[in-house]
Amino acid sequence: MQVNNAGVSGVIIEDSDLISTVFANRGVVPDEQGTKALTQTYELAEECLQINYYGTKITVQSLMPLLQLSDSPTIVNVSSTQGQLESFPKESWARGVLSDADNLTEEKMDEIVKKFLNDFKEGSLESNGWPRYIGAYIVSKAAVNGYTRILAKKNPSFCINSVCPGYVKTDITSNTGFLTVEEGAASPVSLVLSGLHCFPMALHLVSSITELMWLPFDFQ
Repeated sequence: MQVNNAGVSGVIIEDSDLISTVFANRGVVPDEQGTKALTQTYELAEECLQINYYGTKITVQSLMPLLQLSDSPTIVNVSSTQGQLESFPKESWARGVLSDADNLTEEKMDEIVKKFLNDFKEGSLESNGWPRYIGAYIVSKAAVNGYTRILAKKNPSFCINSVCPGYVKTDITSNTGFLTVEEGAASPVSLVLSGLHCFPMALHLVSSITELMWLPFDFQ
């Protein structure tokens, strides 16, 4: 069984909202629409985090009882290279928390997300060391990576990883991507089917046209 959104637990997410949110927080600006989209509002930032981070958590938590009955439980969370630590200023508080892998907890991940939204509301993102551009998207994917590490550590019998499918040519990217939909789907599907790299410490897979590269979550 494959589930790709938080609706499994009764959360309703409209496709149009998902597309507009991801588009408004992506890192490539090919046209006037993209330039306008880089101007984030608090409402869009909150929605982005609700979908990308909290939606991931709700989906995983809802399916965990079923996965525990499986002989080969596997979780693949879709993330992004934007969620790597290098996206955060070196001295930022969030980067310090995320880099302390041994002490990461769900409570700390939630705290990062809540502080980002609070600083966004108060207009103090830059002064508090958050990414200057597409901050909500970066924070949401960094939170997904952190949550994936925590899950893998808590469930050593599971195969748990996150994956960046690459820059895929879809409506969300205004068809400016380098990969076809089929190529973008290859990395998460291969993780589910192969069971490779199932370590207690999860890794982050980055997909390109020619190779699949494994990176630790704290890649600098």
